Formats: sequence, C-alpha cells, structure tokens
Amino acid sequence: MQKEELTRDPNLTNPLVLAFLGDATYSHCVRYHLIAKGLVKPNQLHKAANRYVSAKAQANVLLTLMSTLPEEELNVVKRGRNAKSGSSAKNADIIDYRHATAFEALIGYLYLSGKEERIAEIVQQAFAIVEGES
Repeated sequence: MQKEELTRDPNLTNPLVLAFLGDATYSHCVRYHLIAKGLVKPNQLHKAANRYVSAKAQANVLLTLMSTLPEEELNVVKRGRNAKSGSSAKNADIIDYRHATAFEALIGYLYLSGKEERIAEIVQQAFAIVEGES
C-alpha cells in the first residue's frame, strides 16, 4: 500500500486528526510485533494488543519518553494533550486518556511528516517500556 501525498502541513493539522492517524499507525505496529513474536490465535492477539494500546499503557510510554523528546515533538505532545475531544474515556481516567491522545498525536505527526525511522525508534522504545525492558 502506497502512502498518498497530503498537502496538509502536520504543524497545522488538528491534533485530534493526528491522534486518529497515530492510533491506527501504532496499533498496526503492535499487531505486527505480536504476530512476529509468534502469537497467532485471535483471542491471544487481542488480549496482548490491549496491553500495548490501552490508554494507561500509552500514557506510561509517553511519560517515560517525555524527557528524551526534542522540542518539536514536545510541542506536538502538548497540542495533543490539550485538545478537547468532545468524548470521554471509556476505560481510563481523564489524565491517562489525554496523555494517550498526546502519544497518538505524536505518532500521527511523525507519520504525516514522513519520519518513519523516528516512528520505528519510538515504537521500539514503547515496546520495551510495556514489556518492562526499559
């Protein structure tokens, strides 16, 4: 699948749109990671994926990585965290939900910016954090 060229500047894109894209991108990476680890049963995959993509897990990843992010990425994180979504968190407290949205916005921003290597770097760090190897 080839990525279409977008004329939209990631810096001007609504942070909730960035989070929407980042959620899909991160979820795709998680699913690929789990299948590569040998998980093949759908129920196993679903349970394992939730460990990585839950708001609590994503918030923990973001808070662990915050001190290492450059200013450009921190600005995106702040925009994502402060965005008013109009919906409420279903299975998370509002602080974790906002930090998870910020993490997803960062991934979406990097995707729109064409920074696949940086996404891979952050995703690998996220996996290590979730798996307790950081």
